[in-house]
Amino acid sequence: MTKGGMESVELFTTEGKGRGLKAQKEFLPGDVIFAEPAYAAVVFDSLTHVICHTCFKRQDRLHRCGQCKFAHYCDRTCQRAAWLEHKQECSALKRHGKAPSENIRLAARILWKVEREGSGLAEGCLVSIDDLQNHVDSFSEEEKKELRADVESFLEFWPPHSQQFGIQFISHIFGVISCNGFTLSDQRGLQAVGVGIFPNLCQANHDCWPNCTVIFNNGNHEAVRSMFHTQMRIELRALSKISAGDELSVSYVDFLSLSEERRRQLKKQYYFDCTCEHCKKQIKDDLMLAVREGENKPSAEAVKEVVQFSKDTLEKINKARMEGLYHEVVKLCRECLKKQEPVLGDTNIYFLRILSIASEVLSYLQMFEEAADYAKRMVDGYLKIYHPNNAQLGMAVMRAGVTHWHAGLIEAGHGLICKAYAILLVTHGPSHPITKDLEVMRVQTEMELRMFQQNELMYYKMREAALKNQKIQVMPEPSNETSPSLFHKKE
Repeated sequence: MTKGGMESVELFTTEGKGRGLKAQKEFLPGDVIFAEPAYAAVVFDSLTHVICHTCFKRQDRLHRCGQCKFAHYCDRTCQRAAWLEHKQECSALKRHGKAPSENIRLAARILWKVEREGSGLAEGCLVSIDDLQNHVDSFSEEEKKELRADVESFLEFWPPHSQQFGIQFISHIFGVISCNGFTLSDQRGLQAVGVGIFPNLCQANHDCWPNCTVIFNNGNHEAVRSMFHTQMRIELRALSKISAGDELSVSYVDFLSLSEERRRQLKKQYYFDCTCEHCKKQIKDDLMLAVREGENKPSAEAVKEVVQFSKDTLEKINKARMEGLYHEVVKLCRECLKKQEPVLGDTNIYFLRILSIASEVLSYLQMFEEAADYAKRMVDGYLKIYHPNNAQLGMAVMRAGVTHWHAGLIEAGHGLICKAYAILLVTHGPSHPITKDLEVMRVQTEMELRMFQQNELMYYKMREAALKNQKIQVMPEPSNETSPSLFHKKE
């Protein structure tokens, strides 16, 4: 079955997994299999003033809707593009007096679209909104209670003159949002800023070692207006060679967890038991649980003790990070690494988690040399665990490259930046803002490396002079979130 821009994929039903997507032709790594605009999308409650409600870009100064005073836009172009979606929301917000939560706003946008277009197949969609999975029957008592509260709040917000829907259909929409809401990120791809529904993407089944990745592209309204080049959309991109007839899979969770933990998370959030190869055979679990080899191999008791110490430290680190006590975070990381190093292997997930936090926070504090050492060890571990074309891996390698560059370690920095660029070309594509940033860094570090190779002394003198005259580019403040996960689950 194909429809509007979806000619390269086919919807099919699989044994035990329900619907899925199949490739209709061969794809190579980095190919865009399809791009899909959101059926409906909203900005998170906490960011409504700093993120454009049309393209989801973060901007310093946004224009506010003069009517409802709630929606914010980059400029008139974004405001005009939003009017069809915002028109009914605008009058509902004025009537209601205050903005409801993101879940209520998203459900309302979906139902206004159903009111305008009907609930059958929308243009370019392989499935209708009616046919999306809601998993309401699998909800826990707590989730059912939240669902009832959402439905109640929705009915208070929903205008009396709009089409009236039954409780069952409204509940279905909230179930769809809960299980299929896709996380939208800002233009740098570093922060989750909203949630949207993409019916075609919802059909791609999960695999812990997938052959596709999903990237959110904020679009470019200055380009010639065409759906593919300008509109805010998600892109399903091939990570490896895919043959015609192969199932297309994406990963709903980050791979950097033990198979048992990933399965637990998938069951809790998406209500299915993962039967992928990596979970069934526990592939890479041995690396993630690695302990020091050699003559002084630690005892099982020593390993258990250090793992528990690592878990306790991670809790303390989270608390210190929430309070912005970054020097305390560094102290905790150093203490933990001292205990981990003689006991845990280089690919052990607890060791890698502490290395990741230490390198990120030390970079922010501009203690670049120590940060670079930790970042290098983190990347060495990640390269043995992650798929070679994994977006999280690409971002980690990029961060390590920038840290080495700031530390004056130009050869290693340039090498890591080139490696990150190669990964992100596949996962994000050449036109994504983060890939463009990397391209600029790659050219800059290549130029500096050439200068370094010609005359080391002159390179260091010029670098020193440049640093005196110009404040070194500060790393972004460490985030308390992990990078955005694929699907947004209401906590």
